[in-house]
Amino acid sequence: MRIKTLPFLLAAVLMTASCGNAVEVNKDPSAQKGESTVTAAEDTEVPAEEVQPADGDNENDDRESVENPAETDEDTGTAKKKKSDEGRTGKTVVSFACAGDNLIHDNIYVDAQKEDGSYDFSKCYAPCKKLIEGVDVAVLNQETVVNDAFPPSTFPMFSTPTEVGDAVVDFGFNVISMCNNHVLDMGSTGLISSLDYWDSKDVVHYGAYRDEADAEDIKTMEIDGVTFAFLGYMEHTNGIFLSDDEPGEVVYIEERDRIERQVRAADEIADVVVVSCHFGTEVLNDLNNMQIEFAPQLVEWGADLIIGTQAHALSTCEYIDKPDGGKAFCYYGLGNFFSTMYDADNPDGQYGRAIIGIFGKLDVVKDYDNGGAISFENVKAIPVISHYEGDSWESMWYNCAVYPYGDYTDEMFSRHMMYQRAGVNRNTLQNYINYIPEEFLAYE
Repeated sequence: MRIKTLPFLLAAVLMTASCGNAVEVNKDPSAQKGESTVTAAEDTEVPAEEVQPADGDNENDDRESVENPAETDEDTGTAKKKKSDEGRTGKTVVSFACAGDNLIHDNIYVDAQKEDGSYDFSKCYAPCKKLIEGVDVAVLNQETVVNDAFPPSTFPMFSTPTEVGDAVVDFGFNVISMCNNHVLDMGSTGLISSLDYWDSKDVVHYGAYRDEADAEDIKTMEIDGVTFAFLGYMEHTNGIFLSDDEPGEVVYIEERDRIERQVRAADEIADVVVVSCHFGTEVLNDLNNMQIEFAPQLVEWGADLIIGTQAHALSTCEYIDKPDGGKAFCYYGLGNFFSTMYDADNPDGQYGRAIIGIFGKLDVVKDYDNGGAISFENVKAIPVISHYEGDSWESMWYNCAVYPYGDYTDEMFSRHMMYQRAGVNRNTLQNYINYIPEEFLAYE
């Protein structure tokens, strides 16, 4: 089965090997051992086409796509989402969690492969199980294409066995963001295969779509009367684009008019508008100008919770004032949830950023005695660490898993390849953890 026509193959050769912004030759920290990179072709222009919202089909009682999100009730003139609130008093609390990039390198799938050729990734996530227990809505940024169409592959063109999807769903994630720069690594065929896979699971998925109509059909989930809407936007797709005659659709951050329309529409149908943004500077903790400018703009349009990914390094998080007087919240960068990415050749001499990430948790509170107002309480940014060992830097690594950093012992640290290779230790990682405001930093 072919991946693409010749133009796609040329784009694949020219694409960045990074999982974020374009980098110079041999300086991409998402590369694995012995691999070189090339500078990415610059993203040029992506047309922002206006289309009408598509008809939605209810999937089940808890999760549904909504038809004509701005439609109002003829009797009251208020948005239809308010009808379910009638007669309710007190408060409803829904627990929410989000995790960063699930970036599946070859070390991970080779380590997970069984003698019969199948895969078991459950051990990779098991150490963090306590973080997700009891959570109602749990979002994961699946950084690689989970699909059946192509065999497993690693950097720079990722393809991931569907057993990874099985493992993260069994772990507890019920919302999957496909909003990332690697979503087109296997072209249109890989994207559609991945959508087919996620359609077979009991999850909401968003951030990549079958066509424009699917992209305009806002994905929602309702938990105990609280409706969540999910939207996802990425800066680029590594210089790879879908042609007009191929199935598949993604929305780029530069399509501001389209994004504004979608966010405002989502705000009409949902209590909580969740926007995933694949933005930030590769392997840096500091925010860039685009993040600083774009996040408040999203809030102005109606976003309530912003989930930032892409940089593979954790960043700060904060409340942002909403026009109605409420507070939105932004995790600017969750970093990696799980990977064997390394940055031992980082030109600024600061190593280990890629192994430490944030698992975000908060309570969504809907106050029916205050007109259904939404607030966020018990907001947490919990550090997690990707662990991997090896007999040497050049060998395939093993014992790949993600741990709550609070459970990570000094003995485990001494076996980590980043300690062996670059001397990364607790003091090193503390420099990055310090980007998390003290009021949100938590260890569980």
